[in-house]
Amino acid sequence: MDKSGFDDTLLYMEMEQTIIYAFDIFGTLIFAITGAVKGVRCKLDILGVVVFACTVGCGGGMLRDVLIGATPVAALTNSSYIIVCVLVGLAVFFLAPTFVGRWRTILFCDALGLGVFTALGVAKGAMYGIGPVGQLLCGVFSAVGGGVIRDIMSRSVPSVLTSDFYATASLIGGVIYLLLERTSLGLLGKFLACTFLVLAIRLIAIKFKFHLPVAETALPVDDYLTMHRP
Repeated sequence: MDKSGFDDTLLYMEMEQTIIYAFDIFGTLIFAITGAVKGVRCKLDILGVVVFACTVGCGGGMLRDVLIGATPVAALTNSSYIIVCVLVGLAVFFLAPTFVGRWRTILFCDALGLGVFTALGVAKGAMYGIGPVGQLLCGVFSAVGGGVIRDIMSRSVPSVLTSDFYATASLIGGVIYLLLERTSLGLLGKFLACTFLVLAIRLIAIKFKFHLPVAETALPVDDYLTMHRP
């Protein structure tokens, strides 16, 4: 390859990384909004709202990085992630009616963020040489980990286990990314394909209210637990 061709390839790779980084920051911002809105709905004070914003915005990526040994984690080596989350948390706290009143728009952006973090997680798992199952889990942890931590902190069942095709959409997107790794498609192509597939699945699930089946019980779960409590 001549020098001109090498320079073009390097320029294309840098452009790919820039686009993916921009999506990463966007996904962090959107997830931070959903976390902060949850904090407002739980009637937390300003610190609590900011903590929820940071938890959802950065928690999944931090969990993924710790599990694969990518330490110090990205959110601590690049201050942009935490700064974005803090600013979003403050904005939501002071402009709560504006954000809460546009929940449908936030849901759409959240679906896009779900796809972005799924693709980023699988790609980072591949960079660290882990197997296909590990890559898939990296994608899911990146996408839903922050939300799970948020729900545990607010003493509720994690919404990813009960909502309409949330974690399931991430799983499907991760599988598609793994299949695309067997093709000649570039990093950006795989990233975009996974992102917009997850977005489409999530939006369809919201529109048609798709849910995974729930086990039938003879008694409501709360009654069963009450009857068998020591």
